[in-house]
Amino acid sequence: MSITAKIHIKHDRLALVPTLRSLDNIKIRVISQGTTNPGTTVFPFLVECDDRESLERALDDDPTVASYKLVDWEDGSGIYYIEHASGTKLISAVVTDVNGFLAHTETKGNGWLVRLLLPDKEALNSVWQYARENDISLEIIEIYGNESADGESSYGLTPEQRTALQTAYEKGHFQEPRDISLTEVAEEMGLSSTAMSGRLRRGMRNLIAATIADPKDED
Repeated sequence: MSITAKIHIKHDRLALVPTLRSLDNIKIRVISQGTTNPGTTVFPFLVECDDRESLERALDDDPTVASYKLVDWEDGSGIYYIEHASGTKLISAVVTDVNGFLAHTETKGNGWLVRLLLPDKEALNSVWQYARENDISLEIIEIYGNESADGESSYGLTPEQRTALQTAYEKGHFQEPRDISLTEVAEEMGLSSTAMSGRLRRGMRNLIAATIADPKDED
């Protein structure tokens, strides 16, 4: 079963991290491409920055940048093609090696927030192992399957979360007023109230993330 994973990665030599650290109020997003050469070191980026001159001075000084070319600049944002220097830490190659895809990549703090589409959890483990071997800090923020066992959309829910939400709904926990308390739903499921509350909360969060949430709002 394919999975979607949202991860946050950090390392001093990750692409453009030196630029991020040298400037305030800068946001960078990788522009998705229809086709990707696994060995490429040149990628298009959308950069939001109030000061283009300061940005390009930072790019000149960034040891992860071999070269850059401005494609367009307007109203405090520009599109650049940036070539990564030798020694730059990247996860794009390993993601491609496991038949995955970087669905959304943008800066967060002094690192990158990445949404990965992967064929299975083994592929995610390969990405995690690669990060570990290269001293890249990798935090898994969210992970969920894209399809249930019967081929239906899981809407970001684990089987346990789906069962918890269905049980709570069917027993009237979401009615106003409620027909059944959280404690009673937990007893129905054979869980503690704390465990049930956490399962419902994570389930609702994953459901929103998989359906109506805007990737630009991910924090």
